[in-house]
Amino acid sequence: MAPKNEPTFRQSVDMMFNRAVALMDLPPGLEEKIRVCNATYTVRFGVRLRGKIETFTGYRSVHSEHMEPVKGGIRFALSVNQDEVEALAALMTYKCALVEAPFGGSKGGLCINPRDYDEEEMERITRRFAYELIKRDLINPAQNVPAPDMGTSEREMAWIADQYKRMNTTDINGAACVTGKPINGGGIQGRTEATGRGVQYALREFFRHPEDVKAAKLEGKLDGKRVIVQGLGNVGYHAALFLQKEDGCKITGIIEHDGALFSEAGLDVEAVRAWIVKHGGVSGFPDANHTAEGAKVLEEECDILIPAAMEGVINLENAARVKAPLIIEAANGPVTAGADEILRERGCVIIPDMYANAGGVTVSYFEWVKNLSHIRFGRMQRRQEEARHQLIIDELERLDRHLGDAWSMTPTFKEKYLRGADELELVRSGLDDTMRIAYQSISEIWHERKGVNDLRTAAYLASIAKVAASYRAKGL
Repeated sequence: MAPKNEPTFRQSVDMMFNRAVALMDLPPGLEEKIRVCNATYTVRFGVRLRGKIETFTGYRSVHSEHMEPVKGGIRFALSVNQDEVEALAALMTYKCALVEAPFGGSKGGLCINPRDYDEEEMERITRRFAYELIKRDLINPAQNVPAPDMGTSEREMAWIADQYKRMNTTDINGAACVTGKPINGGGIQGRTEATGRGVQYALREFFRHPEDVKAAKLEGKLDGKRVIVQGLGNVGYHAALFLQKEDGCKITGIIEHDGALFSEAGLDVEAVRAWIVKHGGVSGFPDANHTAEGAKVLEEECDILIPAAMEGVINLENAARVKAPLIIEAANGPVTAGADEILRERGCVIIPDMYANAGGVTVSYFEWVKNLSHIRFGRMQRRQEEARHQLIIDELERLDRHLGDAWSMTPTFKEKYLRGADELELVRSGLDDTMRIAYQSISEIWHERKGVNDLRTAAYLASIAKVAASYRAKGL
């Protein structure tokens, strides 16, 4: 466990905020307005289960309404408390501002262990929680739009959306009250993979900046880099899978709740995931060394460390032993403020959570827009795009015939060029663009602003400036 003098997750967020604000020239009072959480609603409700009434405690926190609706996930975990939810809501504000998603920050949580209940019970609990929030406009397409987080998935989002529609039968935009829904329930292609995909795009963009790669004492491209992933849930799994399959990375370590797997030769991410789904953990997985002390693998030699599970896993106790020269925070707050300082002094480069895991909210934004426009992306233009491409192919084929053996079209060109983009390709394109532009903005601040020595401070500076500009535009 972390030592006693370790700041809490919320204190960590505040400390990092203060570090950035000290470098800014904000008018008196505005800094305070941006820092504080606007409102937190605590709800305690009863559900009849197994012959008796059980009482549950849930939260929905709204950090900043400089833009509406506010956006943020709902997590189901026993660790949920008001402090954590408020810290996560603050991070959402900065995250949305950084990637230019037009939302304020919010977060929700229900103090529950989802493993203790069957599907029917979970549905009753989720619908009741949603009912309590919906009747207070804390779930609403124009005011507050949740999404999945730890312990929740598209299943819970479908229940919440249905509950909203039952209570607001004439709201034509009802489907936009929550994102991360199943495809058949108004969801969008690529949402499930979005956060992990965003981590991949973030790393790709980082490696396009030679001076940044050099700062991390690395060289070359992603190909062949050794990666350790902590947490093979939705985010960790997709990030590891894409890096392995598409970028040639070697996943040498995978850390889970029941220990860790380690293999210098590299682990097969899909096989490990299938094993976890079947056996509930990594124990017993063949073809790899297993250690019961999972946290120790965080300290192994590697090029890139991806903490994709809980907050505070790299803390004052273990930070000095972490050897990775590059850490990308796929989880929220995996490095505490104290650990952040130790790692920075050692020259470790940290790609901060606020940017690194913003893929989820970015694609949630696309889903929300899709729900409000009532049409899937690509439906109008895809075939027209193909028809125009066909004109060029026809001309090239004519040229091909005319020139005989002197020139011919590359065999795969026709097939690749002819295909118009479908929804998934458009979503990935939009996500890639978002992650590139956001990284470029923070990298520039990192290198050019006096007193900025790391990407996290740069990210806070970029996002706080945007939030401040929104408040000014409002006339505050």
